[in-house]
Amino acid sequence: MEKAATERAEDYLEVIYDLISKKGYARIVEIAERLNVRPPTVTEMVKKLSEKGLLVHERYRGFTLTEEGERIAKAVQRRHETIANFLMILGVDKEIAEQDACRIEHNLHPMTLERFTKFVEFVQNAPQDPEWLEHFEHYVKTGEHKCKVIKENTEQ
Repeated sequence: MEKAATERAEDYLEVIYDLISKKGYARIVEIAERLNVRPPTVTEMVKKLSEKGLLVHERYRGFTLTEEGERIAKAVQRRHETIANFLMILGVDKEIAEQDACRIEHNLHPMTLERFTKFVEFVQNAPQDPEWLEHFEHYVKTGEHKCKVIKENTEQ
């Protein structure tokens, strides 16, 4: 399967996994809405995913992911969450972070993703309002390093 098709398949698996996790099932119409595609497109991809052994379509009951399909979906979801959280730490609006995470999640080198993950974990487990993060937020707003501003103010 070519890279673009693999990325698209991962998007489908992620959406199906999310719907199953939240509602207990995933239907073609819901998948189409979430991915902004037409139902026949979903039907075609579902058939491909089923042929690859990644999901099982039970007539009138919806879909279930195979063990491999669920493994892939969880991995994509973790990548997405890590990237979105990283972007939100940087101060990117949640909606934009989610959109960008969708675009980025398939194209990061594993080492880069590992560093993003470690950074997000570090920040999320750091003491509340770490000083360096306040400095970064100040820099984003003003273009000045807070330490420099503090130093200049104390010299006066």
